[in-house]
Amino acid sequence: MFLVGLSGGIASGKSTVVNILRELGCTVIDADVIARQVVKPGTSAHDQIVQLFGVEVLLESGELDREKLGAIIFSDPEKRRLLNSITHPPIRRAMLKQTIWYFLVGCRYVILDIPLLFESRNLTRYMKHTVLVYCDPQTQLERLMKRNSLSQEEARKRLAAQLPLDSKLPLADHVINNSGDRETARRQVLQLHARLEASRGYLPARVAAITIATGLVAFFWGLLRRFWH
Repeated sequence: MFLVGLSGGIASGKSTVVNILRELGCTVIDADVIARQVVKPGTSAHDQIVQLFGVEVLLESGELDREKLGAIIFSDPEKRRLLNSITHPPIRRAMLKQTIWYFLVGCRYVILDIPLLFESRNLTRYMKHTVLVYCDPQTQLERLMKRNSLSQEEARKRLAAQLPLDSKLPLADHVINNSGDRETARRQVLQLHARLEASRGYLPARVAAITIATGLVAFFWGLLRRFWH
């Protein structure tokens, strides 16, 4: 099995690309979905966030008010760093568990949807391929303003919290330009899917797994023979 790191930027249309990949039958581990799970009420991360930011960031249900929390951290880099220090470790543990599971069930490759993949350079070394979902800066700004009902100043603050998409371009092995419509993006995703399906990058890990499994079977068979004789 090999890993494919998928990333983009806020409002770049990464969710659209992920949905198309899933329609094609790809296995995707979504860091955003996991991020919501690890901060549910009753979790350690949830308790730490409330201690740090106060009950003001909670909805009546006890869930985190993501809009209110987002407004705080995108205005204060230090608080954003503290929030990341709380949430990133459990997110990574959960992603690792899912990755191991998919390896054990025989997946040829797994796509890891990681918003800050290129900001966290240490993660890219584990990826056989890296994919960037790109859109031009003006389109990204307009999408973010419309999607989150933000002023231009608020949207620019959120964009400034991430590396500009243009600076991520040379870091990616593959680029999906999502500045246009969904059909244009779909055609590019189909090309990427064909390349991943044709790859034999999964073979080294599979051969290693078979070798280890064969060795373990031989070892325990030898023990059994000694026991019975």
